[in-house]
Amino acid sequence: MTLAIHASNEAKVRDEICVTGASLYERGYTVGSAGNISARLDDGWLITPTDACLGRLDPAQIAKVDLEGNAVSGGKPSKTLALHRGVYERNREARGIVHTHSTHLVALTLAGVWSEADVLPPITPYYVMKVGHIPLIRYKRPGDPQVAQQIAELADRVRGVLLERLGPVVWERSVSQASFALEELEETARLWLMTNPRPAPLDDTALEELRTVFGARW
Repeated sequence: MTLAIHASNEAKVRDEICVTGASLYERGYTVGSAGNISARLDDGWLITPTDACLGRLDPAQIAKVDLEGNAVSGGKPSKTLALHRGVYERNREARGIVHTHSTHLVALTLAGVWSEADVLPPITPYYVMKVGHIPLIRYKRPGDPQVAQQIAELADRVRGVLLERLGPVVWERSVSQASFALEELEETARLWLMTNPRPAPLDDTALEELRTVFGARW
């Protein structure tokens, strides 16, 4: 019975990864074979295969890795597996991670972020409530182990990071929730880049109200 429940839950998470990937791909949040998605299971992790297109994922081909890091089934795990595992090990609440090369967020790193500790200012209430502080990780090649270590050190303090020239990595309690936070982050970057003059951040009174009423972490 327990094995059947685990299998059922795993099948649902595989489907969630595919639905999320297709949604992000169809709306231009990722292109080609860029980006990856993972999920925590009780007996390991699921992660999209290396060089897979998020818009054309096959549930059966999503890679499964056991708790020791051994590939169990599916395709070859993404080269970012170490990065994902570091987040899960440091943040026990995280059960889904989404990484894309979203246009406006990559453009933000090219144009210049607001600050390295906060790549965007708190210009909308939903950015404050749904995303929070997002630090910048300076450029290193894809898959660099130093980046995985840097992100792991931040994993229990923020919901995500922005990789210079490579895009966001966001984690939450599920794959879907991670995707929702990433979308809010991308939309805020789009608003910030398209407004001239730049809008002022929400003031301290507004931020305190969001913390008090909604438990915002800012």
